[in-house]
Amino acid sequence: MLFVDAAHFVLASFLGWVWSATRLFVRGASGRQRYNVLGAVNPLTQELIRVCNQTYINSHTVCELLHKIAALGLATPITLVLDNAAYQKCQLVRHVAQQLNIELLFLPSYSPNLNLIERLWKFVKKQALNSRHHTNYADFQAAIDTCLDQLNTTHKPAVASLLTLKFQTFRMCHCYPRNPRRAGTEVRERRFISVLQP
Repeated sequence: MLFVDAAHFVLASFLGWVWSATRLFVRGASGRQRYNVLGAVNPLTQELIRVCNQTYINSHTVCELLHKIAALGLATPITLVLDNAAYQKCQLVRHVAQQLNIELLFLPSYSPNLNLIERLWKFVKKQALNSRHHTNYADFQAAIDTCLDQLNTTHKPAVASLLTLKFQTFRMCHCYPRNPRRAGTEVRERRFISVLQP
């Protein structure tokens, strides 16, 4: 089972906190250059399969990742856990996954906490970007790639503690409509508010 999602890193100054008696100025990056990483992580081995680009993540990028995963020749059936992004749920991706004998398991809407790779993206931002200023795009991209390349070496203990298969469970949940005035008309607009038993 692999957990799949995309991260869109934008070249900017990622500031931290510092106490100072005088005002500090930090140079900002010009433009909005992005580095996109579509990844699939195995929570047991902490191995990351990724496809990177500087433009957009679309259905063709997802298909490229599916082919990379299939090329690994994994003996067990492959299941990918994905969110409901349109480029991942389209007919092209479903067709390619069926051809490659890969099962797609889509998470419920608005539940990024169930996708383990979200923890990994947060870790990468913390290690490579937080409280740092990259003077150019090449340094920015190199910092991200270095962090991703070191997931199984330098960062292995930290990543292993992040990618555990433990999820918070609730014994009792109540379903409340988002807008009480439209409660009977919109079944799709529901959110779950959890109530824990004492």
